[in-house]
Amino acid sequence: MRIGELSARTGVSVRSLRYYEQQRLLTSVRQSNGYRDYSPMMEDQVRTIQFYLALGLSTEQISSFLQCVLINKEAFCSQILPIYQHKLKEIDEQLTLLSQLKLNLEDRIRSLQEEV
Repeated sequence: MRIGELSARTGVSVRSLRYYEQQRLLTSVRQSNGYRDYSPMMEDQVRTIQFYLALGLSTEQISSFLQCVLINKEAFCSQILPIYQHKLKEIDEQLTLLSQLKLNLEDRIRSLQEEV
């Protein structure tokens, strides 16, 4: 299938699909006219990529375990657990920072309201 059809079937932009291919998350065969030709299996692969992107993982992280996940189940891919743990740590750090920012803003609002 051509890139436009893959885009229509998955809801992912042509630009993103090209980027995924550039990042070696997808593969295609070039036809004689230069068009990309994707196998029907790429539809599931794009959906898998989208799932992991929605978890906040980078394309680099995804590329480190994608083939394992596509062939096996996630539980059998040993390289995925450390990535999940690292991402969770990042999220915890962001939540701490956001909590501090929220408290600072609440203090500023209270301070300004008291002045009025």
